[in-house]
Amino acid sequence: MLTKKEQRLRRARQTRIRIANQGIARLTVSRTNLHIYASVISGDGAKVIATASTAEAEVRQSLGGSGKGGNVAAAQVIGKRVAEKAKAAGVEKVAFDRAGFAYHGRVKALADAAREAGLQF
Repeated sequence: MLTKKEQRLRRARQTRIRIANQGIARLTVSRTNLHIYASVISGDGAKVIATASTAEAEVRQSLGGSGKGGNVAAAQVIGKRVAEKAKAAGVEKVAFDRAGFAYHGRVKALADAAREAGLQF
């Protein structure tokens, strides 16, 4: 019997193989109950080009003193922020790696915000 985390990572594995074959940068998302994290990783997987998360002090203050990072509004802020950083680093096209999480709620909000900010995927 697989644990919930093992099931999620199993779902993520095939996507990561497919993205690696494409050889383009990937926007990867990770979420916890309190925070959401996004990174743009180069096509060869060698380096991280841009990151954003609700754990950053700057973002926590913009969300208000409570620093609530576990909601859709916070995910939208992170999507926009990671897209801006990626574009500043010269990355326009990415593949979306949801890391086995359902494309729903916070993960979907982050993806939509990144698209609106100019990332193509």
